[in-house]
Amino acid sequence: MARTLETTAAGCPARLMARSAALEPVPTAVVAAGSPVALESARRATALGLIEPVLVGDPTAIADSARRIGWTLHGACVVPARDDAAAARVAVALARSGDVGALMKGHIHTDTLMLAALDPKSGLRTGRRFTHAFHMTLPGSSRELVITDAAINVAPSLNTQLDIIRNAVELWRLVGGNDPRVALLSCTEEVTERVPSSLDADRLTRLCQQEVPGATVFGPLALDLAVSAEAARIKNLSHPCAGAADILVVPNIETGNALFKALVHFLDAVAAGIVLGAAVPIVLTSRADPPAARIAAAAIAQIVAGRRSATPGAPYPATAAKGGAAPGLHA
Repeated sequence: MARTLETTAAGCPARLMARSAALEPVPTAVVAAGSPVALESARRATALGLIEPVLVGDPTAIADSARRIGWTLHGACVVPARDDAAAARVAVALARSGDVGALMKGHIHTDTLMLAALDPKSGLRTGRRFTHAFHMTLPGSSRELVITDAAINVAPSLNTQLDIIRNAVELWRLVGGNDPRVALLSCTEEVTERVPSSLDADRLTRLCQQEVPGATVFGPLALDLAVSAEAARIKNLSHPCAGAADILVVPNIETGNALFKALVHFLDAVAAGIVLGAAVPIVLTSRADPPAARIAAAAIAQIVAGRRSATPGAPYPATAAKGGAAPGLHA
């Protein structure tokens, strides 16, 4: 299906959609799909050629919700699950077997879904920490940002922060196509024992020179110095990251959560959330997310999964040709 601005959700990042346009739809398990909001997200992503939906949950609830939104479910595969926990386990099993290449949160608590994904027997663990990233776009601006981690890791250790950075850098290279500039946020650009996050940022800056080759990682930086060239000029800070960061690494989940929500609610930013570090990308959406954010997150998952399907030895195998059902499943 040819994509134009008319076929995308209103406000969805056109550049992001353009990057995914050449890729095949990804067989995607929609976990606990029996609600109108979950099904509407799946329907839009299907219409845009982002996913091939595998709807996991109560078949009766799925059918009722589909009627409410006017979706015939033509071409969709429904996999029964008796409750949310079972739906999460079934979806994870489908990913483990290669029947789906991505997971999408439906009407289910994030903790329930992530508990199943993080189970040592899930087959989704890769040896790298699961982390979350928001791909952010602002209306009327060509600038894109990644904010991480605002949803999973509460007070990350240095080792966890290294994985947060690695995962975000890989994401940026996929969606941005270049080596990113990574700002390690604190409340100051000074390294001081009075501000623990500044000490961590300083250590990470040195560690990343060896651990994250190609990326330019620098901190501590206050937010203004990370995103405003004018602020960096006034404060006489000269560094490639100063005023030009592509990735904002926050010191804790509270900072990340407040930052992304401020951008969304005050500046109408589109925040597309995805879990990284698993064998397949996991789309995490909220009931309050607008359609544009849901579609953008599905597009990012398609890009990530498409990279894996094309990379020898990557965790996610190519599972379906365009227009077909996932192997082992029947529409």
